[in-house]
Amino acid sequence: MKRQRWIPVVILAIGGLMFFGLMGKAAELEVGAAAPDLTALDQNGRAVRFADVYAKGYTLVYFYPKADTPGCTKQACSLRDAYARLTTEGIQVIGVSTDGVAEQKKFEEKYKLPFTLIADTDKKVLEAFGVPHKLGFASRQAFLVKEGKIVWRDLTASTEQQAADVLAAIAELERQG
Repeated sequence: MKRQRWIPVVILAIGGLMFFGLMGKAAELEVGAAAPDLTALDQNGRAVRFADVYAKGYTLVYFYPKADTPGCTKQACSLRDAYARLTTEGIQVIGVSTDGVAEQKKFEEKYKLPFTLIADTDKKVLEAFGVPHKLGFASRQAFLVKEGKIVWRDLTASTEQQAADVLAAIAELERQG
């Protein structure tokens, strides 16, 4: 009889491990760490090599849970509306979610987003940046890359103020020299 009492405990333990396994998380990237050099598909089905984008200057890599949802739309539109200013500051923008190519394309077209959207269906980009995800949806985070290094990170990225936060970070980084 004693063995049978342990069965529910073992089942709960295994269930808990399986549940937490659905909440994927790699090691967080710290400021100063090398930015991941990977290749992933954009909203047009084209391969984008991140290192090639990093070579053009500052690169904002921002993560959002789901295309065309209220918070993610506000975040993307914040960056869209400030895009001219961002590009004047030399910032490339890459948005990443686990949506597929078709969903990313619809999101881009519906909101006239002028930047790259990555379809990270296999979660390789999320894992490389250490972005947590629950049930397949990325946490809202942002990373600024310069010369292949993480120079700023926002682990609780704003929806409506994402562009302002990035511009403030750039201004502070420039002041620091």
